[in-house]
Amino acid sequence: MYRYDEFDHAFVKARVAELADQVERRLAGEITEDQFKPLRLMNGVYLQLHAYMLRIAIPYGTLSSRQMRMLAHIARRYDKGYGHFTTRQNIQFNWPALSDIPAILDELASVEMHAIQTSGNCIRNVTADHFAGAAADEVADPRPYAEILRQWSSVHPEFSFLPRKFKIAVTGADRDRAAIQVHDIGLHLKKNGKGELGFAVYVGGGQGRTPMVAKKIRDFLPEEDLLSYTTAIMRVYNLNGRRDNKYKARIKILVHETGVGELTRQVEAEFEALKDGELKLPETDIRAIERYFAPPDLPERPEGWAELAASRKDDAAFAAWLRRNVNDHWHPDYASVTISLKGIGEIPGDASDAQMDAIADLAQELAFDEIRVSHEQNLILPHVARADLRLVFERLVEIGLATANAGLVTDIIACPGLDYCALANARSIPVAQEISRRLGDQQRQEEIGDLKIKISGCINACGHHHVGHIGILGVEKKGTELYQITLGGSGDENTTIGEIVGRGFAPDEITDAIETVVETYLGLRQDSAETFLSAYRRVGALPFKEALYGSSATAA
Repeated sequence: MYRYDEFDHAFVKARVAELADQVERRLAGEITEDQFKPLRLMNGVYLQLHAYMLRIAIPYGTLSSRQMRMLAHIARRYDKGYGHFTTRQNIQFNWPALSDIPAILDELASVEMHAIQTSGNCIRNVTADHFAGAAADEVADPRPYAEILRQWSSVHPEFSFLPRKFKIAVTGADRDRAAIQVHDIGLHLKKNGKGELGFAVYVGGGQGRTPMVAKKIRDFLPEEDLLSYTTAIMRVYNLNGRRDNKYKARIKILVHETGVGELTRQVEAEFEALKDGELKLPETDIRAIERYFAPPDLPERPEGWAELAASRKDDAAFAAWLRRNVNDHWHPDYASVTISLKGIGEIPGDASDAQMDAIADLAQELAFDEIRVSHEQNLILPHVARADLRLVFERLVEIGLATANAGLVTDIIACPGLDYCALANARSIPVAQEISRRLGDQQRQEEIGDLKIKISGCINACGHHHVGHIGILGVEKKGTELYQITLGGSGDENTTIGEIVGRGFAPDEITDAIETVVETYLGLRQDSAETFLSAYRRVGALPFKEALYGSSATAA
């Protein structure tokens, strides 16, 4: 895990002092809310429907137990006893008093955390595969490169006031668990025929009101050229991106309007002028950052296999948890554990202060002091001995976080929606809770199989509904909430944008509609091994439209 150097400490301390002065002036009425807005946004402070919200950066989703305990402390002392983990691998606190935010940031700085560049038209928190450094299918750990990008982009003088916010994701396996093709820049870490590390580079992905899948503009970029090539992309975007219309300001619109061929030509021309300059990464520097992310020393623990077999046979709940929430590790005696923050009928992504403290204890005692946040709003213990899985499960049961639903129909992504967000048109949280309760029987979930539901309360798509196998978008029509369904989306290595199937449903209809979609899938799949997404791609939208809308489906 990366540790701050003296520059990082000084930089964060100075930023906290600067914001404290700005908050004092705002509370004294010396500056207006409009004058304060750009200052607070630079430090992750939003004004939502009912209160200020603070978004804290968790670079590439990696936390230590000490940092998790600090988040628990902040939830307890300054908020209402919980935090909300987001699809950007960050955490949000929804109820801090503005007067307390400088103190919160000062306490965060003591554990090497901050809220810088979690908002505003800048390069946001760089995200990565939540199993990075542990996954059995990984080519290399992508987090050192995410850290290099973090250091390079922090308060970058050229890219701090971009046409619009900018998001980068990195993955190090063929199976994309970081949704790189719906990012402004997506980087797939790979090896070429000579065994050298580099990146396939994707540009122009995104969701929101104009969802687009990113275009690959480089099949292999040597690792030493990462910053030069990223700078080239940023310069082309910063120069040519729209600033007259915020709805057309993302790089995806520039790619679409310019054409991928012409944009690639411009990027390559800019890169040609940069590639042999000061941005070229020396191998010694790359390897130095890499050492911060060296895996823990994992002792052999072969005794775990026999114990697991016996426990699985005797305990159905534990067996279900092993099937759904435990992933293979590169070390055969270890596994990665998904801690579901999607208890049946609960608010997706929320964790209480007590739960955060308990997870910190688990990580310190049984998981080499490391925790991850996934972009699917769950937490991960990346390195757990198989011999300790039973104990980890029992500890999670005690704190209500042993739900065996990772990747199942109740593992729902949802934005805060109209319960919190000033931009939302409709509520997301109650819809997620009702669907979860309706479909939450464990046997039924496993019969349904892998199925990702994602819910957004407005067109900004913070709930990633465009890439849900089933996506739900809350809209407002004549003063009432309606929910539009999309089908067939995916955010993996075969990214697709979901198709709108028809008119929206009222709040008291949407759960029935989702259940109809699920039951239609179960009735048409070829066998139990055919997933929802595979079945949808095989048969298309029409059977689902007919089930939802009857004879009017064909006309629609």
